[in-house]
Amino acid sequence: MDFELNPEQGALLDAAETLLRRSAGTARAEQLAALSDAGEQSADGYDHDLERVLNDAGFTGVALVDGMGPLEATLLTSAVARQAGCVSFGANAIVAAQLLGRTIDGPVALADTALPGPVRFAAQAVCLLVADGDQLRIIEPLATDLVDVDSNFGYPMATLPAELLAAGDIVEGVSAHRMRAWWQLAASAEAVGCMQAALSFTIEYLKNRRQFGRSIASFQAVQHRLANCAVMIESARWLCAETASRNAPGEAAAATATHTMEAATLLFDDTHQLSGAIGFTTEHALHHWTMRLQTLKLELGGAGAHARSLARLRWTDAED
Repeated sequence: MDFELNPEQGALLDAAETLLRRSAGTARAEQLAALSDAGEQSADGYDHDLERVLNDAGFTGVALVDGMGPLEATLLTSAVARQAGCVSFGANAIVAAQLLGRTIDGPVALADTALPGPVRFAAQAVCLLVADGDQLRIIEPLATDLVDVDSNFGYPMATLPAELLAAGDIVEGVSAHRMRAWWQLAASAEAVGCMQAALSFTIEYLKNRRQFGRSIASFQAVQHRLANCAVMIESARWLCAETASRNAPGEAAAATATHTMEAATLLFDDTHQLSGAIGFTTEHALHHWTMRLQTLKLELGGAGAHARSLARLRWTDAED
């Protein structure tokens, strides 16, 4: 594939970035968190306003537009994550669009019956896509009220009862393996956006923070670690683009997720350590991206599960 954005992709991203700077960002994330903590009515931590703006602008359904596809949806998913948007954009624009041939008018949650535990956006979702063994189930709309699980990970989380996961309709002609591959891509694209923003934020902080009469960013040892982070992020970004351009074959999606989530671990450790004590406080904006990485790293069983899936697909020819 051509790794340079074509004029249409460049214009699409420019338009999205303009909208996101106006409607998302860390200030908006803090506002949502404050409203939720204060117990404001209908404040659930999910940015319904941003979702409506993205839908109205046509960004959510970009993969279904002639001349566009999953690559453009992947680029936009990273852009939303860079601006700390708390919406299920990747689950809708990538996963639902590719599996169902349509997007959902409202939040989308993704779950796997083999992986019990809290699910992102479950309490807010109007549609739940469930990988159930080899089958894909869809529950739309959710008829059960769910209660959020307390979390510092930047996303609203809720636990799904087993009877709910077994409900819904089977999506004929679509396997759960395909859902997992698209899910791996969507989570990786989100992680790339979070990592890009976290690294950029850290670099600006280190440029302004001085020690021994010099900017911390001028020290070679610091520069080496920042450069290593940048290489890991860039390789994850290109893996996401390559996987999306090839319609997320199982092996490629597993390889992308394995590398991206390993990069997320490095990025989390280095950005927080280089930021010093303030990096572990909520007054420092770094947490808006790095804590979300902690959630993304756990989805679908984490990097270890992605690596096992990659090995199985590579060595058994069990292509999803």
